[in-house]
Amino acid sequence: MIESMNLAILVGSLLIAVAVLTSFFSTRFGAPLLLVFLLLGLVAGEDGLGIRFDDGRVAYFIGSIALAVILFESGFETRLSSFRAAALPALSLATIGVLVTAAIVGFAASFAFGWSGLKGLLLGTIVASTDAAAVFFLLRVGGINLRERVKSTLEVESGSNDPMAIFLTLSLVAMATAAAGEGEPLLTLVRDFFVQIGLGLILGLIGGYLMVRIVNRIDLEPALYPILLIAMVMVLFAATGLADASGFLAVYVAGLLCGNARLKQVAALRRVLQGMSWLSQIAMFLTLGLLATPSAFGAVAVPALFVAFVLIFLARPIAVWLCLIPFGFSRNETAFVAWVGLRGAVSILLAILPMVGGMANGQEMFNAAFIVVLCSLVLQGWTIGPVARWLGVVVPARFGPVERFELELPGKGDHEVVAYRVIADSAVGRGRRIPRWARPSMIVRDGRALRYEVAGPLREGDRVYIVTATEHVRLLDQLFARPADHADSAALFGEFAFAPTAQMSDLAEAYGFEVPVAQAGLTVGQLLEASFGSDIEPGDRIPVGPVDLIVRRLNDAHEIAEVGLALERRSGPRKLPLFQNRREIMEYLRERRHRRAEQRQAATLLAASSDAPTKVGGEQSHGEREGNQPQGADGDEALPDQLENQEGSEKPVPEKA
Repeated sequence: MIESMNLAILVGSLLIAVAVLTSFFSTRFGAPLLLVFLLLGLVAGEDGLGIRFDDGRVAYFIGSIALAVILFESGFETRLSSFRAAALPALSLATIGVLVTAAIVGFAASFAFGWSGLKGLLLGTIVASTDAAAVFFLLRVGGINLRERVKSTLEVESGSNDPMAIFLTLSLVAMATAAAGEGEPLLTLVRDFFVQIGLGLILGLIGGYLMVRIVNRIDLEPALYPILLIAMVMVLFAATGLADASGFLAVYVAGLLCGNARLKQVAALRRVLQGMSWLSQIAMFLTLGLLATPSAFGAVAVPALFVAFVLIFLARPIAVWLCLIPFGFSRNETAFVAWVGLRGAVSILLAILPMVGGMANGQEMFNAAFIVVLCSLVLQGWTIGPVARWLGVVVPARFGPVERFELELPGKGDHEVVAYRVIADSAVGRGRRIPRWARPSMIVRDGRALRYEVAGPLREGDRVYIVTATEHVRLLDQLFARPADHADSAALFGEFAFAPTAQMSDLAEAYGFEVPVAQAGLTVGQLLEASFGSDIEPGDRIPVGPVDLIVRRLNDAHEIAEVGLALERRSGPRKLPLFQNRREIMEYLRERRHRRAEQRQAATLLAASSDAPTKVGGEQSHGEREGNQPQGADGDEALPDQLENQEGSEKPVPEKA
């Protein structure tokens, strides 16, 4: 028994260590890291190194705990401002989007596998939700800087759509395995869904509030705070599940509440939670990889690939487009949200339920879901960066990465202690002065602590400790960060900068072009805000005459603080022929109605002019009686020009006597 225990510990720890070490190669070659974890589990499994693991209940138990930790950390890292900006579109995707995706994929699965409609819908539900672990990893660690609303929508959707998919999967498994006449009626399922979601939301708010109060009220050793918080997360997850509510939704809401509150030891809590989230992802993907048997994939490979194709290229885009129509997303933004519909461990985790529930075709369903997840991670996960740049949804970074260390201050004040490492090509490394309000408290150079007054000019490698207000940390980041990773800042933000209060009429006069009367009285900032609305980011640009106006910088209130002007016109992102939003659809319908009205008016005028008789002395002319065209004075046909004039005006041209 002891040998078996030691062997299990050895194998498990080696797999985790190898998974961590492979992150270097994953980053180097651009492979999605979570795909690497999943493939490691397959390699170590029954068809690889021979480790036999076929206990679906244990795998579901491990995956559920890991997913609870991942969702709490995801909520902890989500800013409340981002949540508010993306709440409605994200929750629409998490509910209606899941239903639409499940229905389309379910129809395709029934056709491809020859299953009943219920079993096809079950597979569609299993793969309907996006994976929080995959989405958060690729968006936060993938090195792309997206527009804030797009990024927030994807993050909030991935964190909140799991309860919907889990509830539907459990309900469909119960319906499929129940005897005839024993299934729950539809109204009961709808009621249970709203009870689970509503109660999960309420318990998540209560749990998050209690976590904040407990952490801030008691005095412990600093190392104990993360342990206490994670223990309370597990208590909330289990208690909510015992109350027949959604524990996954509860821990996500609690994480959102804790991450946006003032907590003691918040820097240490954040570091430990990030480490626990990584460990949970590795454990979950390795476990699910071990559970799979690749040699059995061949029997379902063709229909599973067909289902994956329908999911990626049909079901997800249709669901995203229908859900985002009312919210004013551009076509390219909608296309990108549709492409980042990554499936991951949640889909494989839900695919275990038909197996442990004793459902016929349960193993086939698990294998099919596994193939769909592999296709999603390979095809979508490997191409997120190139697709984002191709669609133009990447916001250019104003400054590069920064080496910043946060230290804990006692109490709950609005100041922080931050430590920066001076980099040679940063602003301060090139001689830029530190503002008076951010004078360093201490500088560590070559292992010696020096006061700022006697240290002299900052040098490369110095570590600078600054006590500053929380809202000033972002400004300091720009001073100590590396330069932004782009070749020509002027091409992205313009050659000249000026205030957003400049008048459009003055700009047009200075550069020799005309502006419409409606724009002449506007300021440059008003024109940009009218063009982009609340969804405005640095780098957004519009063409005006021979120049481009560019948003260079926003203030803390998300208002335009600086505008750039580019003399050389830069081609914008590609405009897709699909995914029109509500405004574009309404404009198209209005234009179509206008064209139809014009066509009807022209047809009426044409009919009136061709049917009206030309009388001379009260009788028709001889030429008209013979059916000839009306003639002009010189015998030439005169009506074509006359009809052309009539079509171009609202009133018909009077006939000549």
